[in-house]
Amino acid sequence: MKLELRGLTKKFGEHTVLNDISLAVDDVHCLALIGPSGGGKSTLLRLVAGLEYPTSGSVELNGRLIAYDDAGLLRHRRSIGTVFQAYNLFPHLTALQNITLPLEKVHGKSAAEARELAEGTLRRFQLLAHAQKKPAELSGGQRQRVAIARAIAIKPQVVLLDEPTSALDPEMTAEVLELIEELKKDGRDLLLVTHEMGFARRLADRVALLADGRIEEFGPPEQVFDSPHSDLTRNFLSRVLKY
Repeated sequence: MKLELRGLTKKFGEHTVLNDISLAVDDVHCLALIGPSGGGKSTLLRLVAGLEYPTSGSVELNGRLIAYDDAGLLRHRRSIGTVFQAYNLFPHLTALQNITLPLEKVHGKSAAEARELAEGTLRRFQLLAHAQKKPAELSGGQRQRVAIARAIAIKPQVVLLDEPTSALDPEMTAEVLELIEELKKDGRDLLLVTHEMGFARRLADRVALLADGRIEEFGPPEQVFDSPHSDLTRNFLSRVLKY
């Protein structure tokens, strides 16, 4: 994955969420975004996903500048798989239908092609036995795995994950984290917002810490976690790693 941010700013009214941030990441399979709540992590992820418009600045992903217009965003979103903390599954559709619907309606697959891709992905994630269940009939971990399966089925260039375990209990969290780790081993490129510090340290090739709308720290996980340059980073990590 290659990601370049240039002077990226995002404001909601008078509130500045991202403040003129720039970052260049090249040849990285997993970039983890960490930091205190309200620091701008999820907003940055949504800008990369093409789900928010920047106030100013630009985002370039894998050598292509994201065009924040209707045609450009439609093209970009078709190449990105996004997984949210709240699953975002359609409650009236089965697990299988949650995957086939975007394949048919957004990516132009035939019903047969979409079903084959969806079933193959569910089988890969050990979910085929739950294909005909609706989200309410699934555990939280199963729902998140279906959401990840939906993101993967479109064969995206990058998978974006926004706090994918925040709504899960410890056992289900471990289940989902293992699946994300498998995705990286399979060669998937990941952009991950997470509060799981141990997981970020183990999985990420690079870590960026966002606070107050700025990137306070960026580097390999061993540098960020063991030898941070910023006092803010040291204070944040001392609090979250204390227990």
